[in-house]
Amino acid sequence: MRPRIDRNVCGDLGAAMQREWLETNGLGGFSSSTIIGMNTRRYHGLLTAAIQPPVGRVVLLSKLEETLVVAGERYELSVNRYPGVVHPQGHRFLKEFRLDPFPIFTYEAGGVEIEKRVFMPHGENTTVVEYELHGGAADCELEIRPLIAFRDYHALTRRNEALNRTVTQAPGRVMVTPYPDLPALYFCHDARSIEPAGDWYYSFEYDVERERGLDFREDLFNPFAMRFVLGATIVISTEIRDTAQAPSMRRSEMERRAQIVARSPVTEPLVQDLVAAADQFIVKRGDLKTIIAGYHWFSDWGRDTMVALPGLTLVTGRPEIAKSILLAFARAMDRGMLPNRFPDAGETPEYNTLDATLWFFEAIRAALKYTGDYDFVKEHLYGCLKEIIDWHVCGTRYGIRVDDDGLLSGGEVGVALTWMDARIGDWVATPRYGKPVEIQALWYNALRVMQGLARLFDDSAWESDAGALADLARESFNRQFWNQDTGCLYDVVNGVERDGSIRPNQIFAVSLEHSMLAEDRARPVVAVVERELLTPIGLRSLAPGDSKYRGRYEGDVMSRDSAYHQGTVWPWLIGPFITAYLKVNGRTECARKQAEQWVGGFGEHLHIAGLGQISEIADGVLPHRAAGCIAQAWSVAELLRVAVEDVFVSAPIAPRPFSL
Repeated sequence: MRPRIDRNVCGDLGAAMQREWLETNGLGGFSSSTIIGMNTRRYHGLLTAAIQPPVGRVVLLSKLEETLVVAGERYELSVNRYPGVVHPQGHRFLKEFRLDPFPIFTYEAGGVEIEKRVFMPHGENTTVVEYELHGGAADCELEIRPLIAFRDYHALTRRNEALNRTVTQAPGRVMVTPYPDLPALYFCHDARSIEPAGDWYYSFEYDVERERGLDFREDLFNPFAMRFVLGATIVISTEIRDTAQAPSMRRSEMERRAQIVARSPVTEPLVQDLVAAADQFIVKRGDLKTIIAGYHWFSDWGRDTMVALPGLTLVTGRPEIAKSILLAFARAMDRGMLPNRFPDAGETPEYNTLDATLWFFEAIRAALKYTGDYDFVKEHLYGCLKEIIDWHVCGTRYGIRVDDDGLLSGGEVGVALTWMDARIGDWVATPRYGKPVEIQALWYNALRVMQGLARLFDDSAWESDAGALADLARESFNRQFWNQDTGCLYDVVNGVERDGSIRPNQIFAVSLEHSMLAEDRARPVVAVVERELLTPIGLRSLAPGDSKYRGRYEGDVMSRDSAYHQGTVWPWLIGPFITAYLKVNGRTECARKQAEQWVGGFGEHLHIAGLGQISEIADGVLPHRAAGCIAQAWSVAELLRVAVEDVFVSAPIAPRPFSL
């Protein structure tokens, strides 16, 4: 069920501030705020455009200040926090908020009911805002004052004299060009009149930024005011548009989203909601596709993309997008490594990762499971896979190389190469140098995938070499990583050092298609993870009994980063956990029912935090408050994957000529 928030929550400032909506445009741009329109983050804004898709993101329009005038009586519909005061308090007039499929606000004031719709057309840096009158007095108008920011989305605006105050008008259109290095912004409208303004609004305060220990005050500029006889339409865009196009834009976008949901492999409402959520992460990178790791502040990360690819594209019936993403990252490969991150400003990619490249093998295996398109893999990807293994055997960046025991080692002081990568300067919050457990699981899985592909492609030398290396890795892994005292796996082996921290990383040694563990070891691993780490919203990153455990993700940057992987819950890990749980329990009906209960528990989360989405993280302690990004790709993807493949079980997947 899509979220619908009633007056009781809308009128409660504290509760309403905790619920945020998100619109995306397939370019990396987005529109987002709280359900009451009170911006609580620097990332909130009605139009954040991706100037170099999917990056180069700039907040152009922060918000619209809205005033309903009925028979001369003014009703302020906006909500802002200034130092010591919330003003206006338009949430008092908000009767309902719902996603249907995009944000719809229903206000009731002065005997008038207004429905406001906000949506972004796919493939454009455009936001459309429509106001529709539902009964009430004839003598009413709507006054709207745009507040512009024109800044990098990580930054904040301050009053300055460099801003160009010129407002250029044409019939049905207003253009502003505040700074020469940023695009012009067009307001296409059906307003009765446009009035010049030129005022700065000072000291907006953003609550979430304050909580995060960051700068939280901003000044915004109002270039003009617009007056409408209800209803009203405004198309805000970096391109010239016309309000007459708005209805067709809306219909087209509704049809596009309906078609995406129609591809849902099962009719379970939670799955359909997740299919809709999945689409928001798929964006353009040049002539290909990629995946935004999370909103509001992440770009496309190699690790997140490869983990999320099966759930976002294959499970949802969009295999051509999966292939496009694989090609995009194959093109960016360097020295046998996939990029860990594409920076926001479009600089050279960063290659500081041990695992993103290994997840590439798993993403390809999943793509073949769903498509059987071995010709595509042979022509475009097989050579990349061979190159990856060659580089890892011989050695590449950051000391990453295969040791004499067949296991993969890597790491340098001051660098975090695994997904537990929180770092401030040279300080690494969760140092995992040497041989992390999930890296060995991924390495073994990659070798077996390579062995299978080589067999299919009649490449006997690679089949033999990959198989022999996998056999050696399996023998060494079982000898070095089993912790008899805890009945599970060490988290990291580094020479004679053994890290016995109970973390979720060991679950991949069971969940991946190719596992090095026999059942008598896989079963206790899953049991320990369930007992120590499982919560209703994912797995903790560290067991509560550990002296380094941090149950709350809060405070300034140092405080948050030191807790990021030290007890904080990660929803994406529910996917591999349930897959592993069903594996060791024989996929019995009882096990399936338990897994269905775990998956179903996430339905409530779609109605809090990022509405219709799954958050990046949550506190390790009750009530597991959501934190981090309000929408995270691999959180949605892994929940969706496990729901379809392991819990609700979709139609049979096409048979494969051999086991990958």
